[in-house]
Amino acid sequence: MSDQQPESPDRDNTVDEFDQMVAEESDRDPDLAVIEAGSRTLRAQAGAPLGDPVPSRPEDPEVAKALLEVEQELATRWGETKLEPSVSRISALMDVLGEPQRAYPSIHITGTNGKTSTARMIEALLNAFELRTGRYTSPHVQSVTERISLDGAPISAERFIETYHDVKPYVEMVDAAEEYRLSFFEVLTGMAYAAFADAPVDVAVVEVGMGGSWDATNVIDGTVAVITPISLDHTDRLGTTPGEIAQEKGGIIKQDATVILAQQPVDAAQVLLKKAVEVDATVAREGMEFGVVSREVAVGGQMLTLRGVGGEYDGIFLPLYGAHMAHNAAVALAAVEAFFGIGGEHARELDGDTVRKAFASVTSPGRMEVVRRSPTVVLDAAHNPAGARVTAEAVTEAFGFSRLIGVVAASEGKDVKGVLEAFEPIFAEVVVTENTSHRAMGADELAAVAVEVFGPDRVQVEPRLDDALEAAVTLAEEEAEYGGAGVLVTGSVITVGEARLLFKRG
Repeated sequence: MSDQQPESPDRDNTVDEFDQMVAEESDRDPDLAVIEAGSRTLRAQAGAPLGDPVPSRPEDPEVAKALLEVEQELATRWGETKLEPSVSRISALMDVLGEPQRAYPSIHITGTNGKTSTARMIEALLNAFELRTGRYTSPHVQSVTERISLDGAPISAERFIETYHDVKPYVEMVDAAEEYRLSFFEVLTGMAYAAFADAPVDVAVVEVGMGGSWDATNVIDGTVAVITPISLDHTDRLGTTPGEIAQEKGGIIKQDATVILAQQPVDAAQVLLKKAVEVDATVAREGMEFGVVSREVAVGGQMLTLRGVGGEYDGIFLPLYGAHMAHNAAVALAAVEAFFGIGGEHARELDGDTVRKAFASVTSPGRMEVVRRSPTVVLDAAHNPAGARVTAEAVTEAFGFSRLIGVVAASEGKDVKGVLEAFEPIFAEVVVTENTSHRAMGADELAAVAVEVFGPDRVQVEPRLDDALEAAVTLAEEEAEYGGAGVLVTGSVITVGEARLLFKRG
């Protein structure tokens, strides 16, 4: 892997700052002081994410071309919906890469809904406590480079390309030796783990792709295992009850780990607690050892008081909407406390000001994200009935629209009727459409389901997403009395990502 360090805008100043940092650490072991100072310098160079947290296509045509070539090569592999339940190929890749996933401790996250937002909150907290982080999440909203982040920001297109070419020879070695080639997701997972080791990071925050036991990410030994709420999704692969799904997701719970358990259906909780006992893991349960003490709607988000495993934290502003985001925050806080050893032998708590600063900085693109005003347009990636229900509650609470128009495009194989039923009480009308994914459900097929739920008078069909967005905005604006009208775009991450691009360009 490359050991090239990022260029500094002012190399002399950076060297001076580095020397000063080493001098400040003079009472420690000199080698450790240099390592710590180097880490702090890299963090300072990276800085906090600025502007839009989602990267756009590279402006340099050569870089854009190289990234496209990488994406096209990755696209020749099994997609994320074609799986062979095994970690043998990713284990083989880790072996030939020198086990990069062992170079840092990890926080591993599974569940049905809330994984990415929770990962972003954990990352923000760790960054606030001056740890270098690597975050691996999926799917991406707009650019594949979003999936691999360092210090709270997606890696650059140049670094993504470099990492791919670094691991490509080893990927081809494994491809030649295994019955099946490595999948798209397996290659990206290998790239993420290699990039984190190369950085290097102090801790990795890793979201599973699907399930847990045989997910490609599950070659790490997460010292903290986080399980967000489990509900029905991917039932053809994971099981038809929360308990069956929990059996698979519980595979990320490793020997002697700490498990942070969000509120769960009873059968799922029983399965997960049994698994924790089997491997001598310590469990902290939302609603018991930690949770949301209070929450109030605020301008641009909500004010929270959270109880962690080590103490209570008040005056937290979270710039995200909905009760589900408050619960994600409680889970994230408990996970970071557990990572620092709080709540067990250490009866202490995190610095409250740092916690507040971290939560105030959180973003979660495509999750209850406002991309336009007058009328207000909200994007949310809800794609299953449980996610749709919490989104419907959050929209009602945070915005109180007098008239809300839905724009929905979904993927084949999803419980679209359940999603539409969850939104029916809050949508005055719905515009059904389709995104550009090869897995997209056709607009006419989706419309047939929508008519069953809404009736024909409340359903409009627009096969093109841009036309659907324009139609929805027009419907929201068409009568003056509806000054508080809005639009919610939802149904899948792909739909939200494409809508986000259209609004950002508009």
